[in-house]
Amino acid sequence: MAYYHCLLFDLDGTLLDFGAAEDAAIRETVAFYGFAQPQQAVEQYKEINSALWAALERGEVRQEKLVVQRFEKLLACFGMQGDAVAMNDHYLTKLSEGADIYPGTREVLEELAEVATLAVVTNGVDRVQAGRLERSGLAPYFDGVFVSSRVGASKPSRKIFDRVLSSLGVENREKVLMIGDSLKADIAGAHSAGLASCWCDYANRGLPEGATADYVIQNLEELYRIVMEPEELEHVGSEEKRHRV
Repeated sequence: MAYYHCLLFDLDGTLLDFGAAEDAAIRETVAFYGFAQPQQAVEQYKEINSALWAALERGEVRQEKLVVQRFEKLLACFGMQGDAVAMNDHYLTKLSEGADIYPGTREVLEELAEVATLAVVTNGVDRVQAGRLERSGLAPYFDGVFVSSRVGASKPSRKIFDRVLSSLGVENREKVLMIGDSLKADIAGAHSAGLASCWCDYANRGLPEGATADYVIQNLEELYRIVMEPEELEHVGSEEKRHRV
């Protein structure tokens, strides 16, 4: 029996390369809406968006407001008139098409799905995140997909974790591990909910001073030794998988 029976995965920056999807989507959007300085508009958007998502994690803005405000602010920066709601919808449609996965992700999930319940817990817009997960081909490995806009709570709030575990029927929190790249949303959020945490430090930056995580990994394969017991590790790479896609 695995050390952890339930694994909760963040999506962006953990399983999927959000940076690539965001860059392609916003570049197409600013081109479509005729920004005279497209590169500057892309950079300005990313700065605005990042600040608003940080505010969301602090509980200072609601997600349904955030997704429109970022384009209102972008238009204002360039002195442009436009429909921020329509612009956001266009951007989200393009964003939902981005589903680049990190190398080795599929293989790791295939192994872990043999020994534990896997679920996605992500902040974002439901149709975008669910769509990207489906396009990635990773959806069959998960027993549940929980997107903040549908759940009605965002990481790092304890509410989203409570609702996820209730939906999955998981009672023993000592056997749950949250895996993600955000020290606040994923790691601090997990701790507030009484869950173990694993920080994905793919860039090998090291934990900042004052930050804590139960585990730190540089690639997903390191999860094997965190999650699995010795006898389970012996079967990694076995040909027979019940979660084949």
